[in-house]
Amino acid sequence: MAPSPPGQCASCCAPRASNSGSQVKELLEYLARALVGQPQAVAVEEFEEDDGTLVLELSVAEEDYGKVIGRGGRTANALRTVVKAAAVRENRRVLVDIVD
Repeated sequence: MAPSPPGQCASCCAPRASNSGSQVKELLEYLARALVGQPQAVAVEEFEEDDGTLVLELSVAEEDYGKVIGRGGRTANALRTVVKAAAVRENRRVLVDIVD
């Protein structure tokens, strides 16, 4: 059987549903859990705006916000950069918000 074209399912040749949002969400969760002291408290909520922008809201334990934000916001900016780079591969626009 020949490989199916990108974005098509091999069994029925119908376009697949995009799961890029969940992949980007999982990436953010993975990176945040590696940074914090309480990885079980990491939560990412996913919303899609009217223009198709994916919004990811990251929340962590109260004592871990400093670790996620970093000195001068460097760690937060690095997280945003990595997540946005992953989203570009899927032709998506992503915003990462760190919420209380």
